[in-house]
Amino acid sequence: MIDDSQRHAVGDTPLYSWLSVYLKGIAMGMADSIPGVSGGTIAFITGIYERLITAITNLDPNALALLGGLGSSSGRRRLYERLVEMDVPFLVVLGTGIVTAVVAMSRVVYGALQQAPGATFAFFFGLIAASAIVLYDQLSLSTPGRIVAAVAGFALAFLVSGVTAGADGIHTLPIVFVSGAIAIVAMILPGVSGAFFLVLLGQYEYLTGTLTAFVDGAIAVLLGDRSIASLLDPATTVVTFVGGAVIGVVTVAHAIRWALNHYRAATLSFLVSLMVGALRLPVIEMRANVETFSLASVSPLALAVLAGGGAVLVLDHYTDDLSY
Repeated sequence: MIDDSQRHAVGDTPLYSWLSVYLKGIAMGMADSIPGVSGGTIAFITGIYERLITAITNLDPNALALLGGLGSSSGRRRLYERLVEMDVPFLVVLGTGIVTAVVAMSRVVYGALQQAPGATFAFFFGLIAASAIVLYDQLSLSTPGRIVAAVAGFALAFLVSGVTAGADGIHTLPIVFVSGAIAIVAMILPGVSGAFFLVLLGQYEYLTGTLTAFVDGAIAVLLGDRSIASLLDPATTVVTFVGGAVIGVVTVAHAIRWALNHYRAATLSFLVSLMVGALRLPVIEMRANVETFSLASVSPLALAVLAGGGAVLVLDHYTDDLSY
């Protein structure tokens, strides 16, 4: 249930409070766009994690039945009150901030992947490796079950990353849909990045490129430079991904909460070991984008690794008192 202090009517909430929620969404979206950094961690830091999880798990599909009463003032009031009770306005404002940042950051990251793929994947390596080190420090592989979970996570990611690295990948709509459902993990579980899963699945560069093309195409359509038909392909992919994320919110979120409630240590051991096994992918990509190994070619990669790792360690330093 939503705490009374959190159940605000939209009209009674000051504008600056919604602006604060929007800005926190932007911070989460920036984190969600980068492999190795978790939007869930940002939600923890900004003090909205519990409210976010509560709002997500309180979403009730039965509320859709109230749409039939939109023709009357009493029906609209009942729908409004139900949406406020589920804290949907909070999710909408926060989600708008997240989308704003994802759209902006995806353009930056996609450009970096096109212009400097080796250094970009080196940066990802630093982010993911440091995140795994930080999270492993909070784990204890003291039981056979946890060890098995850790080995399984490492092996799965190592094998999958070997297949997806350097390959064009399969970008069918069902794969995109499933990727969206899995990527939403970043919003649910602090410490684990949804963008990381997209990298592991070989969908990250494709989806950031598709989103960039969609935004550019939408702007061109508004300016009258292109027809709306040109948006069909990227829009279909974006809508499919978002649909997967929505389904993931009401399925993956509950599944993760169940796993954490019943097998917390083993679940975290599996997820963190996924990150370690997936380091194979950026290593392959770095090697593929370095023609000859020399001090001049390796130095930028080393600096990128240190930059990525340093960013995570600085974040961990200022959030060391948070319990995930």
